[in-house]
Amino acid sequence: MTKKKIIILAVILIIAAIFGYNYIYQDHRDIETETAEFSISSSEIATLFSEDITSAEQKFLNKTIEISGIISEINTNDITIDDKAFCQFSDVITTALDKTDTIKIKGRVIGYDDLLEQVKLDQCTIIN
Repeated sequence: MTKKKIIILAVILIIAAIFGYNYIYQDHRDIETETAEFSISSSEIATLFSEDITSAEQKFLNKTIEISGIISEINTNDITIDDKAFCQFSDVITTALDKTDTIKIKGRVIGYDDLLEQVKLDQCTIIN
């Protein structure tokens, strides 16, 4: 190999390493500051997923949404709405909430649990 080929190969490897590093360590999404793409009730989104999971995933998966309904279960880091949507929070929930309260939550759709028939959201925040 000539010196010119070695230098070109080294430059290509350095550029590839820089792009690889930036891809792996890119900034994480901040769902709390993102604008919701959809605003929907927990019953509506659960129905869409149960009727046609493929098209619902194409529409909602990895999207920021606002979901509303009545609290059916509340724990330290998660809330279940209408037994149809499971909303996981990054931090402990400090807002005073009770079962049967109506709530609106913003979060990222991460999938559908067809066994429990629940839409799963993460990085959730309480809107009201």
